[in-house]
Amino acid sequence: MTAHAFLSASGSKRWMECPPSAMLEKQFKDVQSAYAAEGSFAHSLAELHLNLYLENISKHKFNSEWNKLQQNEFFSQEMIDYVDVYVGFAIERINAARARTKDAVIQIEQRLDYSPWVPNGFGTGDLITIADEIMEIADLKYGKGVPVSALDNPQMKLYALGAINQFNLLYDFQIVRMTIVQPRLDSISIAELSVKELLDWAENTVKPLAAMAIKGEGEFKAGNHCQFCKARFTCRARADKNLELAKLDFQDPPLLTIDEIAEVLAKAEELQKWAKDVSDYALDQAVNHDVKFPGWKLVEGRSKRVYSDEKEVANVLLAANYAEDIIYKPKELVGITAMEKALGKKKFGILLDGLIIKPAGKPVLVPESDKRPEICSTDSAKADFAEQIRSNRSAQN
Repeated sequence: MTAHAFLSASGSKRWMECPPSAMLEKQFKDVQSAYAAEGSFAHSLAELHLNLYLENISKHKFNSEWNKLQQNEFFSQEMIDYVDVYVGFAIERINAARARTKDAVIQIEQRLDYSPWVPNGFGTGDLITIADEIMEIADLKYGKGVPVSALDNPQMKLYALGAINQFNLLYDFQIVRMTIVQPRLDSISIAELSVKELLDWAENTVKPLAAMAIKGEGEFKAGNHCQFCKARFTCRARADKNLELAKLDFQDPPLLTIDEIAEVLAKAEELQKWAKDVSDYALDQAVNHDVKFPGWKLVEGRSKRVYSDEKEVANVLLAANYAEDIIYKPKELVGITAMEKALGKKKFGILLDGLIIKPAGKPVLVPESDKRPEICSTDSAKADFAEQIRSNRSAQN
């Protein structure tokens, strides 16, 4: 498992928003999720490809490592296609840097030390190029659950500080360009800041907050940054915030004001996440640590009957003269997600072009900041009604 700093760049949004959470998290073990493991593996593929392109390794070494990677559970044509998007972008930036400056600096998977502002702070930059007064830092995000912007992104800015700390005395650059590539969301987000702006932010914002976090000082603050906090299951500040919202949520909706309903809509998702986190934590404690919660008990949940040996079941029934069309399902296509993973994004798009449709989704309420265009609910209802009439007439004919 990759080493992480106590005040990590990846967790910076959390400890900067809620400084004492860093010390609180020390009570909990580090557990790598399947999503994190998948992301780490995607980085390994990208690093291998870029090392070959930069001639840091031989083709023989590349093939040897590639054969090993193929044994990993996350290896798939789908991942290869998505990683290729990032690798293609990285090569483009490498070539652009070399075109501007003959002896451009190119670093991949570079350890970046930002400890002058954050005690023992370090992170890893996926790609760093320095050429013609511009330093570029690119970061691969393989996840697709949450879009990540490079604009005012504390993780990227801490990486930039680490690179400034390491390279600014050796090379003359005034601008830092930060890019986040999320291939599974078709997203490339770019932000630029001057070295002066970054150093001002480091001294006036980062340094004081890091000092508070190291001492466990400051105010606990719940918010979106709680999502990956190790203390999120039992944090009292998060509980207080969500229980306060629950007082509104449990009222009769017609008695709530428009503003109160808007507040519930804005925070209901966080409330649901919190309730699930608490429920999952309680189940883990009961199952694995024999913790008993007053008024609750551990029981065996409902289960479905399953065949102990499908092949043997088929043999028995065929021997009893039952026809195959009775005991077997007819052939059916695997789902679209599984098919795309098996074929890879490129071949999937080419071979099945025009054969995949995406029906309009059901109307949902979302914050105004959502990028999807607004629909008119009245027009949508009329369209649904007209479609229903057409369907009824077709059925009658």
